Amino acid sequence: MEYIYAALLLHHAGKKVEESSVKAVLTAAGVKAEDARVKALVSALEGVDIKEAISKATVVAPVAAAPAAAAATAAAAPAAEEKKEDKKAEEESAMAGLGALFG
Repeated sequence: MEYIYAALLLHHAGKKVEESSVKAVLTAAGVKAEDARVKALVSALEGVDIKEAISKATVVAPVAAAPAAAAATAAAAPAAEEKKEDKKAEEESAMAGLGALFG
């Protein structure tokens, strides 16, 4: 993953994604760069419009997050009802204890 981050950092800085620049970024981050992985990354990104790829990737992310948010909201509703019931039972128990005092 750090190899991809290095390429994205270079792209964001307006630098060309080349083997030497990817190695330099990784070395600066304290990562031992493997030549084979660097070469594979650079060759895989050859001819790829990184800006376009990022824009396509960000369009998909919110759509995938929507069902998760709906599930979280649905899970929170029963928890709120349980809290109300627990609080009501606790209040009734306290009232019963007070009745015993004056009984």
